[in-house]
Amino acid sequence: MDVNQLQSTITEGVPTVLPPKKEFDLKVNHAPKRKEILSPEEKKLALKNALRYFKPEFHAELIVDFKEEMEKYGRIYMHRFRPDDEIKARPIQDYPGKCNQAKAIMLMIHNNLDHAVAQHPHELITYGGNGAVFQNWIQYRLTMKYLSEMTDEQTLAMYSGHPMGLFPSHKDAPRVVVTNGMVIPNYSKPDDWEKFNALGVSQYGQMTAGSFMYIGPQGIVHGTTITVLNGFRKIKKDPKGGLFVTSGLGGMSGAQPKAGNIAGCVTVCAEVNPKITKIRHDQGWVNEIISDLDLLVVRVNEAQANKEAVSIAYLGNIVEVWEKFDTANIHIDLGSDQTSLHNPWAGGYYPVGHTFEESNDLMANNPDEFKKQVQETLVKHAAAINKHTAKGTYFFDYGNAFLLEASRAGADIMAPNGIDFRYPSYVQDIMGPMCFDYGFGPFRWVCGSGKPEDLQKTDNIACAVLEKIKATAPREIQQQMADNIQWIKGAQENKLVVGSQARILYADAEGRMKIADAFNTAIANGEIGPVVLGRDHHDVSGTDSPYRETSNIYDGSKFTADMAIQNVIGDSFRGATWVSIHNGGGVGWGEVINGGFGMLLDGSADAARRLKSMLHWDVNNGISRRSWARNEGAIFAIKRAMEAEPLLKVTIPEMVDESLF
Repeated sequence: MDVNQLQSTITEGVPTVLPPKKEFDLKVNHAPKRKEILSPEEKKLALKNALRYFKPEFHAELIVDFKEEMEKYGRIYMHRFRPDDEIKARPIQDYPGKCNQAKAIMLMIHNNLDHAVAQHPHELITYGGNGAVFQNWIQYRLTMKYLSEMTDEQTLAMYSGHPMGLFPSHKDAPRVVVTNGMVIPNYSKPDDWEKFNALGVSQYGQMTAGSFMYIGPQGIVHGTTITVLNGFRKIKKDPKGGLFVTSGLGGMSGAQPKAGNIAGCVTVCAEVNPKITKIRHDQGWVNEIISDLDLLVVRVNEAQANKEAVSIAYLGNIVEVWEKFDTANIHIDLGSDQTSLHNPWAGGYYPVGHTFEESNDLMANNPDEFKKQVQETLVKHAAAINKHTAKGTYFFDYGNAFLLEASRAGADIMAPNGIDFRYPSYVQDIMGPMCFDYGFGPFRWVCGSGKPEDLQKTDNIACAVLEKIKATAPREIQQQMADNIQWIKGAQENKLVVGSQARILYADAEGRMKIADAFNTAIANGEIGPVVLGRDHHDVSGTDSPYRETSNIYDGSKFTADMAIQNVIGDSFRGATWVSIHNGGGVGWGEVINGGFGMLLDGSADAARRLKSMLHWDVNNGISRRSWARNEGAIFAIKRAMEAEPLLKVTIPEMVDESLF
C-alpha cells in the first residue's frame, strides 16, 4: 500500500458511505465467542451504544449487522469497518499529521494490531485473550483521525478504547491519556467485565496492549530468560541438559520456548490451540511440535542426554504432560505456567479431556459447565505439580494468576499457614529482590524509521552505555548489569523482532536515562531516526499487583494502588508523550492496577529535558515505595539515588528489633 492510500484511510475517520460487509477470515486467529451475559434490555442498550457513532440514516442497516455480531461473537466488533489495507508499523514519516508525537502513537497502534504481533487482530486483541487496543473498528478509525489532526497543544482523552475527543492543553502535556477499565471498585468481578465490555462501555487493556506499547513476544522473552537463568542458579544447576516445563503459546506470545533456548535448557511448552502452535513454530519461537505423549518422552530424554538447547511444543493439555512425566520418571528442573489464567472463563485456560473446538463450544454455550471443568483441571494440574516438587522440581508462578485460580478451585496449593501459597511467584523469589528492588525493569524502545540498521545502532549504543556504567557499578548490581549486557549482545542473533524494529533491555534509572540521552544525541546528529521509549508493566513502579509485581511487598500495602496512580500522574507532568492507567494486567481484571507511558525522542533539547525528568521519576517512585516496605535492596538503591540527585529526598524506614515482640 502506498503512502497516499495509507494517509487517506487514516484521515477518513467514520466513512460517509457504508463499506460492504466483511467475510469472516478463517486464516486469522480469532477470539472465542464470549458468553451470554446481557438481558434483552441490556442488548438494546448495547446496540444503542454502538449506533451512536453513526448518522441516523445508517442505523437501520447497521442494527442488523450489530445484532448478528452480538449473537455470533458475544461482542459488537463492527467488522464491516475493518480497513482493507494491511495494518503494521510503518516509518514514522509515512503517517499523516501535524505533530510527530501523534505520528509515533499511530505507529505504535499499528504495531499492536499487526497480524504478526496481535493474538486476535480482527477483534483488536493484542495478547492475553482479552488485552484490547479498542473495543471496535470505529474506535480505531476515529482515534487515528484525531491523531492525524492533533497539534502539539492538544490532548486526546481515551476512555476504554473510545476516543472522547481532542482537548486544548500545552506542548509539555501528554498528547494522549489512556484509561482502561476504570470501574468503581465494587464492580470489578469477572462477570462485571463481561457485562461492561458487551455493553461497549469498558474494556480490559492488559497494559501494553491498551497503552499501545506492545512489541510482540520479545518483551516477555527477556523477563522469562532472566527468570529461567536465575531459576537454575537457585537450584545450583547448569541450564544445559536441564528441563523447563510450562504452558501457553498464545495469549502470552510464545516467549517461554525462546527464553529456554537462550538460557540453554530443554523446554517443553504445552498449547491446546493448533493454529497458534503452528504460528509460533513458523515464527521460529519454538523448534519442534509433538502431539504424542510417548514420542514426547523419547524426545525429551534424547535432548537431555545430548544437552540440547531445544524447545518443544506439546500440542495438547499441560496436565497431560505433568502426569505423563511423573509416570515416565522424567525429572523436571523448573516448572511454571504462562496460560492466561487472569482470564480463566473466556479462553485463558482450557479443561483437560476436550479438543480445542469442543472447549470453545462449551465456553460459549454452557459457561457454568466450562467453569466447573476448568476448576477440576486446575485441581489435577496442581496435584501433578505437587508430585514433581516432592521429587525436587522448583516450581514458580509466573504471575499469571495460576496459583490464585488454583486456590479458588480448591486445589492443594496453600502453604501450611493457610494464607500464603505453597509456591512463590517469580517476583517474590527472583524479579522482586534481584531486579525491581534495585530499579531494574523492562525498558524498551522502537525505532521510528522502521530500519533494521537503526535497531542495530541503538543496540550498540545501549551496550556501550551499560559497559561504561558496569565498570564503576557497585557489587550489588554487577550480576544484573552482566546479564543485560549478555542479552543486548545476543539480541540480533536471537532474531527477537516481531513487528516493529524494537528492543527490550532491563535497566535501572541511571541506565535508562543515559541510554535515552545517547539515543537523543544520535538522532540530533542524524545517525538514527526518531525513537519511541516505553516499558512493560511488570516493572519497578508502574504496577500494583499483590500476586505479581508487588508480591514481594511485605508491609501489608501490597493490596494498595497508590504507586501506580502516582506513577502515571507523575509521568504525565514530567514529559511523557502519552500515559495510561488500567484496571488489569497479566493477573486479571480487579487484581491489579497498571500505569504506563510512551515517549518520543526526536533529537531536540525538549526531549533531552523531558527524558531525564520523567525516567528518573518513573523508576525511583517504585524504589522509594519498595524501600518504605523495608526491602533491603530498595533501601540500598534509593540511598544511592539520593546521593546522585540532591533534589531527591525520600523517607527511609527505621528497622524494628524483632526481639521486642
